[in-house]
Amino acid sequence: MRGRPAGTWQTVAVLRRPTRPLTAVLVGILAGVLAAVLALGGCAASWVAGDGGSSTPSAQAPVQVAGTATERPTLEYDAPFQASQPGARTVWSGSGEPVVEGEPVLLHLYAEDGRDRSVIQDTWREAPAWMTMSAEALGHNLHATLQGQRAGARVLVVDEDAGVPVVLVVDVLPTEAWGTEVEPAEGLPTVTRAPDGAPSVTVPADLPPPTDLEVAPLVRGTGPQVRIGHVVTVRFTAVRWSDGGVFDTTWSPGTAPQTVTIGVGQLVEGWDQGLLEQTVGSRVLLVVPPHLGYGGTSSDLADETLVYVVDILDAHRPVVDPAEPSAQAPAESTDNAQG
Repeated sequence: MRGRPAGTWQTVAVLRRPTRPLTAVLVGILAGVLAAVLALGGCAASWVAGDGGSSTPSAQAPVQVAGTATERPTLEYDAPFQASQPGARTVWSGSGEPVVEGEPVLLHLYAEDGRDRSVIQDTWREAPAWMTMSAEALGHNLHATLQGQRAGARVLVVDEDAGVPVVLVVDVLPTEAWGTEVEPAEGLPTVTRAPDGAPSVTVPADLPPPTDLEVAPLVRGTGPQVRIGHVVTVRFTAVRWSDGGVFDTTWSPGTAPQTVTIGVGQLVEGWDQGLLEQTVGSRVLLVVPPHLGYGGTSSDLADETLVYVVDILDAHRPVVDPAEPSAQAPAESTDNAQG
């Protein structure tokens, strides 16, 4: 799409941000069961407060978690639910990088009030939560539950506080690209990886910029493909071809990833075209000529060829149905593509 507002990247990338802290409700409610969860460590296959061998203790009403890693979980339990033994168990383990104390974590959170199945929190409607792996940021219970977990894990947490039974599912997402490295193409900028995962871009000297969009995966992820209408969470670095200078990045300390919607005119066209059908987990190099970037606007970047290195951390179709009990199937969302 043309006719975008002038300015830097942020004027084009409309963020889908929650209007309140994503864990504000949960931290207060879940903080009371630290003692039960401290035993979780890195092997949460069994219920923490149970007998250690069964998926749920005999006194605890069963909770089943259905759904794949690419969709909001569905909870199955009898309501009103009573959390007779607060605790946590791993629905499935992750195979990615382990969470690191004091470092960022990216989490999908879905929680219900067990009394009536009303939704307490649902990041699948907006964007995953970018938090710090610390008790202060997450609350003691959630922090202890995540210790020893790896990216890709899904964890169930059950607690009760002040008469409110909380049933929470947490998905641990990666914080940088993961997958198979791809041999870089010749004639394009080179990308090196810093120890913290941040990309550094070097534009080739004395070569004219390409006149068409160049899309070059540097790491090929194994997650689902990005589709039109998907809400996509990314980390990226952006440089000018003309001088190699960085004009935007989400890799600065304290900077969260950006979450955008693909294919609805929210982004420069080079992103809408270049990220479509790429897989989650990929690191993608985009070289965007002016007519697919800020050309035709009053931006200082209007005449620039732009180079982006984009890590695709998550992609999902947003949940747009009203908060309803998980016993009812969520309404199927439709593409938001604009013609």
